Amino acid sequence: IRIMKVKLSDIIDAIEMANQYSESFLDRKTGEIVWISEMAMTSDEQEEAYEQLDEHGFYRLPSTFDIREYDMMEEFIYSLPEPLQNKLEQVIRGKGAFRRFKNTIRYLGIEDEWYQYQASEYRRKAIEWCEENELEYEK
Repeated sequence: IRIMKVKLSDIIDAIEMANQYSESFLDRKTGEIVWISEMAMTSDEQEEAYEQLDEHGFYRLPSTFDIREYDMMEEFIYSLPEPLQNKLEQVIRGKGAFRRFKNTIRYLGIEDEWYQYQASEYRRKAIEWCEENELEYEK
């Protein structure tokens, strides 16, 4: 089934919102993104959303496990000059790595670079996902 062009920005938004308690799907019939969350929805609401998707057919969007933000942080670190790499490599080891990473990039004044890098990675993953699913997208 070929659906209308999807908006890349909608796919990117869904990928950015991904967390361990929710899933996002693209409804094949309507082209709409359906977000299902075990934290924000009752079990009846979840069931209703799944039934609609089963009826229409769907594409599962990348989950937080597919996105692997930790790997993204590591790749960002290795794109930096040596002294910054050394500082940041240490802070992402062990529990609390994301919080320490965010605090450290703020302290080092490279927060904007991280958010630009992260946005370009989300965009790349969204385009890859569209291409893997043979979906046309508009920017």
